[in-house]
Amino acid sequence: MSSLIDKMTTYTILLVLLLAACLEAGGDALVRAGLHSSASSRIGFMLSGAVVLFAYGYVVNAPAWDFGRLLGVYVVFFFVVAQLINWLAFGQKPSIGIILGGAFIVTGGLIVSVMKR
Repeated sequence: MSSLIDKMTTYTILLVLLLAACLEAGGDALVRAGLHSSASSRIGFMLSGAVVLFAYGYVVNAPAWDFGRLLGVYVVFFFVVAQLINWLAFGQKPSIGIILGGAFIVTGGLIVSVMKR
């Protein structure tokens, strides 16, 4: 029986990885917001974060794929999404160091993705 990754298109895989990165970074942001919010809204943020992080775990682990092989692409998506959330939701623009380090992350993701084992 062929694995699910053989049946999935590259675009579908990329969309699933992007969705997973959005869920993980978004869930982390909700937990962060809960930690720094008033007591009245803290529980809502924390519970929402827990649900979103659970959804991330499901999305990234449901497909029968070699996640280790796709990790380079996932790390790039996670880094970019996390920086966007940090900027848009928390008002913290990425520094030159973050941008430079991010360039290395993207380069590494490309290397991991295109190099054969």
